[in-house]
Amino acid sequence: MIGSDVVIGRVCKSFGDFEVLKDVSLEIKKGEFFSLLGPSGCGKTTLLRIIAGFEHPDKGTLTLDGENVLSLPPNKRPTNTVFQNYALFPHLTVFENVAFSPRLKGVSGAQIKSKVEEYIHLVHLEGHADKRPNQLSGGQKQRVAIARALINEPRVLLLDEPLSALDAKLRQHMLIELDRIHDEIGITFIYVTHDQQEALSVSDRLAVMNQGDILQIGTPHEIYESPATDFVARFIGETNLFDGMVTSVEEMKLQDNEGVTEYMAELDIPELEESR
Repeated sequence: MIGSDVVIGRVCKSFGDFEVLKDVSLEIKKGEFFSLLGPSGCGKTTLLRIIAGFEHPDKGTLTLDGENVLSLPPNKRPTNTVFQNYALFPHLTVFENVAFSPRLKGVSGAQIKSKVEEYIHLVHLEGHADKRPNQLSGGQKQRVAIARALINEPRVLLLDEPLSALDAKLRQHMLIELDRIHDEIGITFIYVTHDQQEALSVSDRLAVMNQGDILQIGTPHEIYESPATDFVARFIGETNLFDGMVTSVEEMKLQDNEGVTEYMAELDIPELEESR
């Protein structure tokens, strides 16, 4: 499996009078683990649903590997989505849930068995194939949902707050598992979350969103150490912010070469220090 480059260009989306996305542009690299981070209502899930094909933007472009996919329905796009509520079939076993899509496509029984076993192994659910969802823990259900999405061999996996229903300890464990799965299969992951720790711990890069805008895009280190706005600084972590006022600006004038030499010597440049 290979990932896809995802390019979003000037996407806008409104529901009635409420503008959910405001001229959003974003480039996600092939094979990246990319997170959309922001508070509830900031537009991150709507953006994910546009990529998946469940919503259509009012204007803007969306390309995967240079191909415009906005006219394609969800089942024709090289994407699959893992939802917050798992969306498993309660009357089917783990094996049958994972096998559901290949069976719809008419894949032969022998191929289905081989592929299902491969993906059950990938998510570490060996020994649970005959269980139904009500016999599984929350983390196990989410692994089934991931396996069911990945068996379609998408180029982009979309994850819509997949860990929010889990307790804190299980979330940490599942984050490690998601990172491992991403490293093993190498496709593009786009991960929606409101949890700063989740985004910072697994992302190659992330976009911080608020009120329909992307405020900053960068690596976790860049976002944490050099926030672009007050909102990003406050949202990402504990921050000391001080209001200040510029009262005057003085221009430093160097009158002669001696002044230049003395100034540069203060910067501890050896050659200039010796020339004095």
